[in-house]
Amino acid sequence: MKDDATPEIVTAGILVIGDEILSGRTKDRNIGYIAEYLTTIGIDLREVRVVADDEDAIVEALNALRTRYTYVFTTGGIGPTHDDITADCVAKAFGVAIDYDPRAVAMLKERYAAMGTELNEARMRMTRMPKGAELVPNKVSAAPGFRIGNVIVMAGVPSIMQAMLDAVAPKLRTGIKILSETVRADCREGDVGTELGEVAKAHPEVMIGSYPFVDEISWCAVATRRGSPPPRPRSKTCLARCARGLQRRDKER
Repeated sequence: MKDDATPEIVTAGILVIGDEILSGRTKDRNIGYIAEYLTTIGIDLREVRVVADDEDAIVEALNALRTRYTYVFTTGGIGPTHDDITADCVAKAFGVAIDYDPRAVAMLKERYAAMGTELNEARMRMTRMPKGAELVPNKVSAAPGFRIGNVIVMAGVPSIMQAMLDAVAPKLRTGIKILSETVRADCREGDVGTELGEVAKAHPEVMIGSYPFVDEISWCAVATRRGSPPPRPRSKTCLARCARGLQRRDKER
């Protein structure tokens, strides 16, 4: 068990798989959702990669991410069509066999029988799992995702991905949560860039960023830090003073 004085940072990467994402035909709606979800539960998302439906590219990216981060979340490529090759690629990356999983077969048999739909060869593809994988339940359409090692494989359809994430989240190790404060100032980024940099340099333990609004000329700086106790009062005070000083300067012009 780790000492409370040195809380753990748990990290993650996301691997988005699909030609349709890279071509722009399908707009990704999963990255932002997963990022916010992980931040909320105390997992620090460090990297996102998007790759085509190409075996070598998927295996290479997966191996790179899973050795670098605590967890890897993949989306896409576990459906019933010929280009859904994620399960095969994960099996290859881990060096294990892949076959029809009796648990997954039972799930789909029950669902399609209730629907009066045939569990045909194409749909059976969704029951193929790498050896040793743990199933990730799918309350939306039954076909499960899976987890093997530190890799969690989920569907690309947002509603199904979200259900799978909800199912697997309670089993994940979590770490330091991000604490944040927001200071708003009616300034342009170009007006505040130098001063903001000075505040950031004075408080290296805090992540400080500038996030402009699109609909008006204003500036928003967010000071964040993982852990407790937070250094927010000092950094937030500096940011507030910086904003007030720039507002006064603009009024005097």
